[in-house]
Amino acid sequence: MQYEVEHHQRDEQTRLAPASLGQVHPLNKAPVIEHNGLKICESGAIVEYILDQAKQSHLRPEKGTQAYYQYLEWCHFAEGSLALPVITSLLMQMERRDGSQAMDGYIAKELNLDLSFIDATLSKQRYFAGEQFSAAEIMMTVSLDIALSVNLIENRPHISRYLADIHGRSAYQKARAYG
Repeated sequence: MQYEVEHHQRDEQTRLAPASLGQVHPLNKAPVIEHNGLKICESGAIVEYILDQAKQSHLRPEKGTQAYYQYLEWCHFAEGSLALPVITSLLMQMERRDGSQAMDGYIAKELNLDLSFIDATLSKQRYFAGEQFSAAEIMMTVSLDIALSVNLIENRPHISRYLADIHGRSAYQKARAYG
């Protein structure tokens, strides 16, 4: 699939998306894909759309298998469960906080729950959908990279091993080079 990457720089202070992104999609959010007259916003939908365009893909396990349902769970978990506490934690670190507000306790609880679940899963298998790399890795790595950048992964040896493996992949390094 041919593609072109168009960069939109976030505001350095607020980290908000620039107005130019609103000209691409009315939600003013990234990522967005435009293909064959269709515009799609939301990472999970974009990943599924790209996989649907491929005649064959080893990035999505065969439907009906245990690996497929693990893949499906983790693709949704990435943005449905993990992203909220990770991104909220990132934003909260931009403020002065003493840790006593209700949100502090809630986010700490959710982070511990989610990261413990992830670490336990990765203690039993190499990847989220089993032993084969899948698009679930693409979905999960975004939030896990953010968590790593704000020091949320400490004392999570299986997540740390997983991220080291992912970061060592040439495809990951190529994707990071795009920004």
